[in-house]
Amino acid sequence: MSHSPGRQTAASSQAARRWAEELAAWAVPAEILDAAPRRPHVFSPEMFTAPPPGGPLSRSSSIAAEALDDGGAVLDVGCGGGAAAFAVAPPATSLFGTDRQPDMLALFERTAAERGLPARTVLGSWPEIAEQVPTADVVVCHHVLYNAADIVSFATALHDHAARRVVLEITERHPQVTRAPLWRHFWNLDRPSGRPRSSRPRRCRQPASRCTSSRPLRRNVTTSAPPGPRQRSGAASCACRHNVSPRSRHCCRGCPSPPTG
Repeated sequence: MSHSPGRQTAASSQAARRWAEELAAWAVPAEILDAAPRRPHVFSPEMFTAPPPGGPLSRSSSIAAEALDDGGAVLDVGCGGGAAAFAVAPPATSLFGTDRQPDMLALFERTAAERGLPARTVLGSWPEIAEQVPTADVVVCHHVLYNAADIVSFATALHDHAARRVVLEITERHPQVTRAPLWRHFWNLDRPSGRPRSSRPRRCRQPASRCTSSRPLRRNVTTSAPPGPRQRSGAASCACRHNVSPRSRHCCRGCPSPPTG
């Protein structure tokens, strides 16, 4: 690991509180839970079956594999069927999985046996079970972070269990955002938008020919300059003010600035 989480600053403490508050806004009201025929957020293991070996690696899996050139152990937190762990085996030579669903761990163990890989599992939620889990060379954790209200404790426990690297994968917005219209239709309930409360735009200093932003754009951006031949009404602009057509959702790639508007 290149660094330790260390002491929280005032800004990071505020961000952690905001994370917890916004995550709490996704809670399902008790009256809806009581009326549900089964517990929500309990998934079928078949949805999380690891893909066959030998396929192309995702960006996250490539980063994890880089730290396993000479083999090593991988800990998969919130493993499901083990897609994140099995993607890097090989080069990983042993696997450890945690999950709060017993049937997910059963699938993880069965897949490991089929592929001839030594594997162990622990049932429970992270980081409550962290003391029962050994350290590993690489820790992977895909699409679990939105279940962690105490993000600092969660991430610190991941860090403390990795000898070489931690690789987290998470969607840019909460995965339930797309279901907001259904909550409104069936329950007349507004759900969070999944967007940050506010962001202070920064100017990108890259020339247009080198800007490689892959961030979504906001529509109807106005600037102090009059519209040019390529800056039509309804066009969008990235934070570095490079204009794109109204149909485009992105500028180019790599611009570090957030969209502005």
